[in-house]
Amino acid sequence: MTSTTGHTITVGPGAAHVRAVHDGQVIAESRHPLVLRETGCPDRYYLPPEDVRTELLTPSDTRTHCPFKGDASYWSLPGAEDLVWAYPEPLDQVAAIKDHFCFYATEVVPG
Repeated sequence: MTSTTGHTITVGPGAAHVRAVHDGQVIAESRHPLVLRETGCPDRYYLPPEDVRTELLTPSDTRTHCPFKGDASYWSLPGAEDLVWAYPEPLDQVAAIKDHFCFYATEVVPG
């Protein structure tokens, strides 16, 4: 866990079965996601690369910087720019998310 002037981030193993679907196609599905909880943001699931259909993703030129996580790289699908991101070199306090993929829309699979 890291905390800076009221801003807290925690990363831990998730117990949920989650997936990312775009236009009816499953892009990622994992029973071993990491959950990142950050002050002021929705919980985000970070999926290990082996659970993501990376062959469907096209690297984007988009890069963003978060002062709490580091520099993010993005990937797109046809008709869905910058749908997924990852932190190839995250800051030490969130090192567990290194190379894990996060989608804007991830659903928890019931059951």
